[in-house]
Amino acid sequence: MVSLAKTTFNLSNITANLLPASGFIMFGVLSIPIGVYQDRKGKKNILLAGLLIALTGLLIPVFSGMYGYHVNPEAEGIERFYILLLSILLLGAGATILQVSGNPIMRDVSPAGKYSSNLSLAQGIKAIGSSMGFLLPPVLAIWFGLDWTILFPIFAAMILLTFIWTQSTKIVEKKDPTHETATFSSCFNLLFSDAYVALMVLAIFLYVGAEVSMSAQIPILMQEEFGIEKVGLIVSWSLFFLPILIGRFTGAAVLRSLSPAHFLLLTVLISLAGIAMLLLGNMFIAFAGIVMIGLGFANIFPLIFSITIDQLPSRSNELSGLMIFAIVGGAFVPVLTGAFADLTNLILGFLVPLGCLIYIGFTAVLNRKRNH
Repeated sequence: MVSLAKTTFNLSNITANLLPASGFIMFGVLSIPIGVYQDRKGKKNILLAGLLIALTGLLIPVFSGMYGYHVNPEAEGIERFYILLLSILLLGAGATILQVSGNPIMRDVSPAGKYSSNLSLAQGIKAIGSSMGFLLPPVLAIWFGLDWTILFPIFAAMILLTFIWTQSTKIVEKKDPTHETATFSSCFNLLFSDAYVALMVLAIFLYVGAEVSMSAQIPILMQEEFGIEKVGLIVSWSLFFLPILIGRFTGAAVLRSLSPAHFLLLTVLISLAGIAMLLLGNMFIAFAGIVMIGLGFANIFPLIFSITIDQLPSRSNELSGLMIFAIVGGAFVPVLTGAFADLTNLILGFLVPLGCLIYIGFTAVLNRKRNH
């Protein structure tokens, strides 16, 4: 969406990156309150509420005329862009609620010792949807001559079907009888009293920021640095999103035999090597580097999340709230990446996600030693 909106509304890098920022900021606002609230109301109820809020966010652009016909920014003014920001804000709110409830629900339905593997598998299923969503705009433009805003009614229909399906699905939520009810103070006490929790929450913050930066900047890189315009989104999907999709399914299988801590370190090293190749500037080396980044990024989020939950399973609601709160990194790091790219150049802008990965590498080494 960043690259599409940048072209549609003639935006700068930093302004275009306000789109993911408007959605990801909701992770900072809502995640901890939702984590506390779902401790009382149950994860499935909160999951359904998140779907309804996301549905509202998708319907607002539809009722504003964004449903597949080409947007003319000169005729419509900047109002359409602000409507888009509001839509993404509500989608971010819905996504926050879905993440806070959905990730620990996977632990409720997983056999002992299979949480990391199943969470990676779930992320792989999610990546299919992300990948198909990424391909829809160029496919619909080429085959039907429709604008990328056709995504809003399509995704609204998908969310409605998901709500109906989830409502009819029986989920038995596991509860620790010794666990005290989560509160705001218990969440923040956990964050500030446990250095390990703080390190892992920051790792989520930086990882999500790095991934959103990469997914936003790679299509722009294809167009502005390598001159790949008409099929730039498809090339970006093939180089970055397809490896993420493959990597998540592969990761679910690898985790059946390799410990999460060892696998986290391996995936970070692959990601670091990929970014180093991208920074060289040569197109074909950069392409290979982007593939490696996608493969490396594929399992970092579920690994950090599941490793942390498995360390303190009785605090899963609080930890889920804190780590989903950290997804707010997707609001700040991409803006920093865009600003740095505007000040220097597009290639050097990737130094920002590189710095994020170096920190995550430190936490990976720490977890490997901790689990020996």
